[in-house]
Amino acid sequence: MTQTSVLLFSIASTLAAAAPGAETWARAGIGGIRGVTIGPIENAYHPGVGYGSPAFDRTLAEAQAAGATWIAITPFGRVANLSSTTIDLTFEVPFERNRVDVVHAIEMAHARGLKVMLVPHLWVESGQWRGEIDPGTREGWARWADSYGRFLETWAVLAQSAHVEMLSVGVELTSWVTSGHAPSFEGVIHAVRRVYDGLLTYSANWDDVERTAILGDLDVIGINAFYPLAQRPGTHLPALAARARAIRDKLHGFAELWGRPVLFTEMGYTTRPDPALRPWEWPDSMSDVPVDEQAQADAYRALLAPLLDDPDFAGFFVWRVYADPDDVSQEAPWGFSPRGKRAELVLRDAFAAHWACDSPAIGAWGSAALAAGLYP
Repeated sequence: MTQTSVLLFSIASTLAAAAPGAETWARAGIGGIRGVTIGPIENAYHPGVGYGSPAFDRTLAEAQAAGATWIAITPFGRVANLSSTTIDLTFEVPFERNRVDVVHAIEMAHARGLKVMLVPHLWVESGQWRGEIDPGTREGWARWADSYGRFLETWAVLAQSAHVEMLSVGVELTSWVTSGHAPSFEGVIHAVRRVYDGLLTYSANWDDVERTAILGDLDVIGINAFYPLAQRPGTHLPALAARARAIRDKLHGFAELWGRPVLFTEMGYTTRPDPALRPWEWPDSMSDVPVDEQAQADAYRALLAPLLDDPDFAGFFVWRVYADPDDVSQEAPWGFSPRGKRAELVLRDAFAAHWACDSPAIGAWGSAALAAGLYP
């Protein structure tokens, strides 16, 4: 781990323990987050090429060469179905083996000077969306909150010991964080802060973040930003860009309202015609789709261009590349990965640019920090 990574973690740790919000982020002095999510190799038949492997190190090298300064790592837990109240820490390999691999992966990233966001994820075995989890009764929700709390705290303890700079406390748990059951999630967050001193975010779905009740307990507003930029096929770049500017304006107001910067904990578009139309559609559900690199690149360019000029925008994590850069079995050619495509050129340009949030002249969310004299 580099001296810079240790220092940044130490700053974030000291301040995040004090109070969540704009001051915590401002004092951390991290600047724009130029991030890439590196997914695990989600198949036990491919040993030796997942997190912490020599293949993973090649992916780190590629991300860094493209200009990334952060990576996100996404260990999974298994949930049987939407009514389940338990989480199995074992995903594709035994948990103890996975924990060792994840720690090694974090150490490898830090050795390269990359910062890390750890994103404990849930895989619903029945194939349904995690945002619809519903244990059904008050007692069921209490059992679920207890199980999830143990799952998250396990990874939070690892994040603390491995000096992870940021932790996402959940991913698209819509039925929980937008309902009357949200107070139990707040309890989970408070428990995590007792064992983890780094920055906290939550990966809200793009269409429910305004209804998410836990934002006041976080340091950064996280959004899985699969925003549709088109309403009909054949929408061209100027119209995509206009929609992106409207999204930027909305997020600006949202950051000001909550007094926190906005981070895209996931963003990306598939490599197909009209990817900005229903961008959340998963490649696994498609067949015989033509590859369209230019359409993917245009969607990336349209969404990112106005946001990089907004000091309220803290950055983004591209969704996603895989731990083995040579493995093309994880998704179809028209999938999300920008690796080796025109979208990668857009990302390289974006990473290399100066962003408004790189400057200490922070936007509307930081006015309280400015008034408190946190900036020179």
